[in-house]
This record gives sequence, C-alpha cells and structure tokens, in this order.
Amino acid sequence: MRIALMQLNFVVGDIEGNARKIADAVRHAKTAGADLCVASELGLLGYPPRDLLLYSGFVELAASKVQQLARELKDQPPLIVGTAERNASGKGRTLRNAALLLQEGEIKSTFFKSLLPTYDVFDEDRYFEPGQSPGVALVDGVRIGVTICEDIWNDKDFWKHQRYSSDPLERLTGSSTVDCLVNLSGSPFTVGKQEFRESMLKAIASKYHVPICYVNQVGGNDDLVFDGRSCAVGASGKIIAKARPFEEDILIVDLQGSSNRIAEDDFTVESEAWRALVLGTRDYVRKCGFKRVLLGLSGGIDSALTAALAAEAVGKENVLAVMMPSPYSSQGSIDDSVELAKRLGIKTEMLPIQTIMSAFNETLKVPFSGYVPDVTEENIQSRIRGSLLMALSNKCHAMLISTGNKSEVSVGYCTIYGDMNGGLAVLADVPKTLVYRLSEWVNRNRGNPIPRAIIQKAPSAELKPNQTDQDSLPAYDVLDAILQRYLEQHQSKEEIIASGFGSAIVEKVARLVKSAEFKRKQSPPGIKITDRAFGTGWRVPIASRQDF
Repeated sequence: MRIALMQLNFVVGDIEGNARKIADAVRHAKTAGADLCVASELGLLGYPPRDLLLYSGFVELAASKVQQLARELKDQPPLIVGTAERNASGKGRTLRNAALLLQEGEIKSTFFKSLLPTYDVFDEDRYFEPGQSPGVALVDGVRIGVTICEDIWNDKDFWKHQRYSSDPLERLTGSSTVDCLVNLSGSPFTVGKQEFRESMLKAIASKYHVPICYVNQVGGNDDLVFDGRSCAVGASGKIIAKARPFEEDILIVDLQGSSNRIAEDDFTVESEAWRALVLGTRDYVRKCGFKRVLLGLSGGIDSALTAALAAEAVGKENVLAVMMPSPYSSQGSIDDSVELAKRLGIKTEMLPIQTIMSAFNETLKVPFSGYVPDVTEENIQSRIRGSLLMALSNKCHAMLISTGNKSEVSVGYCTIYGDMNGGLAVLADVPKTLVYRLSEWVNRNRGNPIPRAIIQKAPSAELKPNQTDQDSLPAYDVLDAILQRYLEQHQSKEEIIASGFGSAIVEKVARLVKSAEFKRKQSPPGIKITDRAFGTGWRVPIASRQDF
C-alpha cells in the first residue's frame, strides 16, 4: 500500500480554503500513485480552532463541507481527514475530535480521539468528549489503525510517568490485528522535539511490530509553529520516509518498498529556531491580512536579528526599518543600523525624537517639579518611539513587529506602550544568549548581514548617558541560566541557589519575573520555540503573592 501523508499549511477557521487545499492534495497524491491519503488533526478546521468550536454555525459548516468533500473526491483515493463531530451520545461535551474515512463518495468510518491534552498550550477537554475505543479502517484489504495526535503519546514502556490512565495503542493492538498505524497530528514545534518524536515512534513501532505513518500539519497559527516533519517508521523501528521540514509536502510512503524519500534536516538549535521563527513570522503576518512589516532599528543586536528574520519571512522589499535617535543614541548605533539595512536591502526611515522629548519635558515641567529625573524619562523616550511606530503602522498598513527578547520580557526590562508595542513579538521566546548564537548563525548562513560591531558591543537601551543593560541586570549568561531553571524547569529559588547561583541574584530575578507579569499580559503574541513560553500556555496570575 502507498499512503500519502499530506503535510499542509491550514488557516484556522477557513473551512472552505482548507477543504480546497485538501482536495487539491488528494488529486496530486493520486497522480503519484497513492492508495490512501491522510491529512492532519482537525485539518478541515485549521488547528487549533480553540473557541471557534463554541459556535454551532462553525461546526455545522464543517459538517456540511466534509459531506461535500466526500462527494467531490468520489473517484479519488480514500481520504482520512480531521474535523470536529457532534457528540451523538447525549452525554458529556457536545463535540468530539474526529478522523473521518471518506471513500466512494461518502463517510465510511468515523474515529474519535481518546486522549485529550489539557497542559501547556492545549485545552481540548474544554471542547471535546473523549472517544472510548480505538478504530480500524479497512482500505483495500489493509487494516489501518487510526489514532489522533495525543493517542500515541502515552506508551507505558516509553514514558517514565504516564500522563493518562489508559493507552489507546495498547487497546488498539490488543483488540485486533492491524497492518499499519496512522496518526493524524497537530503537534507544535519546540526546539529538539522532533528527535524526541522520532525516538517515540521508533519505540512504538518496534514494540508492536507494526509500521507507523505520522502526519503533522505545518505552518504558523498565532503563537504556535508547526514544523511538519511527517514521517513513516517501519515495523523494525527504522525511519523509512521523512517529509520536508517547515514547508508543505506530500510524502508518499510505500509500506513494502525501499524507494521512499527521506528529506534532509538539521537538528541544531540555531537552524531549528531560525526556521521556526521565519515560518511563524511569515504566516502570522500573512494570515492576519498584512503584506508588509516595520520595526524600530536601534543599532542593537535584538532589532538587527529581528530585521534579518523579517527580511527572510516577508521579503526585503516589504520591510521598513525606522531609526529614531535621541540625544543619547551613539553615532555608532546609527551607523551600524544604516549598514545593517544596506546589507539586508530593506528600506529605512530616520525620525529623530529630540524635539518631541523637549515637548514632553516642557508639558510635564510643572507636575514633575520637585522630582529628580529617573526611569520615568527613560520610559517616555520609549513611548515616543512606540507612538511613532504605531502611527506608521496605521498609515502604511504594515504590521509593527517588536524586538524584545525573552530575557528582557521575563524580568520586565521593557516599556509597556513603548518598545512592547506591536502586532507580533518575534523574539519573545528567544533568550538573549540564543539571540547572540542566532546572529552568528545568520552571518555564517545568510551572507553576513549583521555588522560585527552590533554583535560585539555591550547591550544598551541608550536611554541615558553610558547606559548598559548590565547596570540593571545580571550578565545574560547568568540571567538566562536562572530563568531556564525558574521558568522551564519550575525550580524554586532554594533549588536554584543550591545549584550554585548567588542568593541575591536569584531573589532579584524571581522578584522581577513576578512584578513584570502585568506587562506580559498586555504584550503582543510571541512565537513559541521553547517548552515554556509567555503565550497561551502561560497561566500565571497577575494579582498574587508567592515566595518560591
């Protein structure tokens, strides 16, 4: 049997467009000799649909469209497609996460997802009632075990701690003989995850002596990036086919053949992160209806890397970089920004802010009398710049992308309604130390666009004379190490201190993380690339008291 794994980039909510994309892919797969086509989890709806599922009209439109799709593909290979189905039992939640077998113009079989994740970015228990038993599709005499995403993530021999009390694969393989397992996935990207996925798939295939075909969607949807990387594993536990990473692909898997395609990939952190950020930026901008972006270019490494990402994501001709020097901006920063823009081939605009700063100082002279200058005046500069950028965004219909990194966002080293303005925070899940590594990687692999002076200079917001970030923050290698333990590993302050960090620094970092929560709740969405990001999976209260 030849199975087409249709790794497609869906738009959430665009049922008509998604159905058209699926139909076109099935026809393409037929010309390649496919006997069965498989699309990804909830592919007809776009994943994740989240609270769109609460609207009955949305679900009804999907039900009507899948019937139409079955008729339209009557003379094509059978298709297994993901959608949401009404729960006909009358008990529990009103919907089920479903996979439908479309064959000969009708819906032949329906399969339901059993394990509903409710951790990190997932909240499927909010919408769906779990399926109670696994299903087998009979296609041309071949018994296909059909699973949906999380259903393969609970094998007791692979996981030290099982998240769920049951294992659908154990039930599926124990209740009947299957010739192949297919898994419809909507598995978001994080750095290093694909190697883990492949290890898991290999272990399962070896355990049950059955080949597995895993199809994942690709593309960016809000804060999530889906890397695709659909693949097939033989019954011996060896990878026999791989789709291209971070792009659409239709992978034809011959379960008996040896001529399957194995796409090249690169699992280094920098390569994975770069491709995810580019894809996430491109799709977010375009799916939100924009063609162009703009950003503030300061001469620092964060805005330089963001500009390079934007140029690759949407095209250099669609990027505007705005330089807004103040009296504290060094000539070197201005020159470096000009050189960066020249190397990238992006347009620039120069808007000095000294006159506007003077107007603010004059307006606030009376209410500020008796106060010494402090961070207030620094924040005003940032908010002036933020206002100018938003004005350009409105006028030019270009999305403003902000440039702050995860380290700064974590500890509140950013100005709300200032440099946090924007429609997308490209580096919001990229720690400062990774910003440096990515910048070096970009220069090696993308034609050396970032001037060496930008990479080597001490990081500074340049909001007062001779300012550097380390006036207020620990060295970034120390800060990132603490944040990684505190945010991603959920270690307490005591655990972090016991691992060798100074108590004063750890106490300060924890205090800054807590006090910056209100800022993060009002920041633009960022692109998730780590296991713990400040996005839909971050559910920390603002008004709280904790000391750990």
